[in-house]
Amino acid sequence: MSVTGSSLSDMQRAVRKAIGLHWRIFLFHGVALIVLGVLAVVSPVLATIAVEIFIGWLLVIGGVVGLVAMFSAHDVPAFLWNLLTAALSVVVGALLICKPVTGVISLTIALTAFFVVEGLFQTVTSIAYRGSMPGAWGWMLASGLADLVLAGLIIWGLPFSAAWVLGLLAGVNLLTSGVAITMMAFEGRDLSKSIGAV
Repeated sequence: MSVTGSSLSDMQRAVRKAIGLHWRIFLFHGVALIVLGVLAVVSPVLATIAVEIFIGWLLVIGGVVGLVAMFSAHDVPAFLWNLLTAALSVVVGALLICKPVTGVISLTIALTAFFVVEGLFQTVTSIAYRGSMPGAWGWMLASGLADLVLAGLIIWGLPFSAAWVLGLLAGVNLLTSGVAITMMAFEGRDLSKSIGAV
């Protein structure tokens, strides 16, 4: 039991040291997320389309890389299955790029599921790190809970809200994550000053 407590204490010290040394990077990351979040909240329909097109490009690039890998490698197990999956990724990605509005509902559901998982992860992580970052863990907890509440509201409002909700959800997620990371950076700055490592 004492070994577990000792390693947890070591982990908390390592987290504090890393954030204290690199607080400027965390601050830049947090502010960038806040700016992007504000832009998405101000124009949620445009943000929804941007998210769709971005995911479309990710699918196309991933599918093309998969196709190249399949034809470059020899004796790949499940060649036909991997080939079909890569080709499907290219087709779905191209459809999202060319006609982003048509995939809004299905992509909204998929991204909402992602935010549920992210909200749960942030909530659990904030509780686990509350000892090492006492001033910032509450912000991370609030961010995780906000993700979960927003995901629930989005699911409740489907399909009518799908045109704008994806951009709004992404914007609020960016804002809350940005605030949490910024607060963590400020606490890291205070830690670095207290140990004289500015």
